[in-house]
Amino acid sequence: QVQLVESGGGLVQAGGSLRLSCAASVRTASRHAMGWFRQAPGKERELVAAITWSGEFFYLGDSARGRFSISRDHAKNTVYLQLNNLKTEETAVYYCAADEGDNYSSTGWEPAYWGQGTQVTVSS
Repeated sequence: QVQLVESGGGLVQAGGSLRLSCAASVRTASRHAMGWFRQAPGKERELVAAITWSGEFFYLGDSARGRFSISRDHAKNTVYLQLNNLKTEETAVYYCAADEGDNYSSTGWEPAYWGQGTQVTVSS
């Protein structure tokens, strides 16, 4: 069982930065791949970034490359998503997710556990 709590969302101007955090409560010693998704109003949910338990392998979506980064701190059981040079169209609810195993997929990935989401609003 994994519980996830996101923080760090807010209002930022276009071109600005935010760092999202996802604190995980893990009751087992299992290794979990984790990721960040986002869903904008009227749009489908999309995978923004993902990372394996070790952090050795990670994925960034096409729109995220060059501007976003994902990392994890095992000592704090926390995964971070650094958002730089944000665009207005990236206004969305950002969700943290974790899966049962240590694998993610760039397409069709449905993690087992989800946080409540944190709102990111980018103004012009």
